[in-house]
Amino acid sequence: MDGATLHSELDKKTRRSMKKPKSATFPERQLEIMLEGNELEIPSTKHHLIVGDSRHMPEVADSSVHLIVTSPPYPMIELWDDLFETMGCFDFNAMHSFLATTWKECYRILIDGGIACINIGDALRKIDGNFQLFPNHVKVIENCEAIGFTSLPYILWKKPTKRPNAFLGSGFLPPNAYITQDCEFILIFRKGSSRPFPPKDLYRYASSYTLDERNAWFTQIWQLPGARQENPQLSRRIAAFPEEIAYRLIRMFSVIGDTIVDPFLGTGTTMKVAMKTHRNCYGYEIDAQLIPTIKERVGFEETRKSRKHGSSVKSFNITKR
Repeated sequence: MDGATLHSELDKKTRRSMKKPKSATFPERQLEIMLEGNELEIPSTKHHLIVGDSRHMPEVADSSVHLIVTSPPYPMIELWDDLFETMGCFDFNAMHSFLATTWKECYRILIDGGIACINIGDALRKIDGNFQLFPNHVKVIENCEAIGFTSLPYILWKKPTKRPNAFLGSGFLPPNAYITQDCEFILIFRKGSSRPFPPKDLYRYASSYTLDERNAWFTQIWQLPGARQENPQLSRRIAAFPEEIAYRLIRMFSVIGDTIVDPFLGTGTTMKVAMKTHRNCYGYEIDAQLIPTIKERVGFEETRKSRKHGSSVKSFNITKR
């Protein structure tokens, strides 16, 4: 059966399968349909957590990764001051030079046609009594393009606020009030030209999205709530992005069986979603305190003991440098 015919058959079978429980998400439902017809098998996936600095990723071969999904420390945000100072970075440009070393590694490990999605927000800060914006998204674009990436249309992630009338500055008197900063950027880059696929690639068809998903995801403004930033296992706030963002990006820019890398894994969101969507994953995290949180979030113990029903996870390894 060729790809076009298979896609048509999938659409017919999907409509017939709508009586199935709604808890079955779209990619899993498509896979079930294909398995019923013995078209393909769910690929076994491998997941690697490396506790170390992502400026060097020797565990990952050149041109072996299909997608980067990450959210790095944000320069000039107080939450990340200690980390950047530990790395010898004390100003805006030095902080971005530090991040750019990781972006260069991402370029090395991506295949031609591979995609990098970087979630970052700008910073507002008062320096020597002068309140100003530090445009992090601009520096990331500049550095990634200098490395060789091609910039693609980005996404504005607008976070609903519980304070719709919040403002900074002089209240109702012009001209010294400031615009409320309620958006972050999801920057999208490609290495080389568009990714080629073999003709009639079954995993690519099995990875398709619905019309509603396409219409919601491929628009430039996403209005989604942020993730909870407190963790009882840690004394400090975390900087996690919501699972919905990782889920959308992985579904949009990769196919089943691909390999995903998150060079700033944090609490493990990207790896958890990669497991759910039948992708392989490497995650780098420099803060060893986050290991228990990551293991709990991705279900490390459950994976070691036995596979969950429908799980494609073959292995989950942790390497401490």
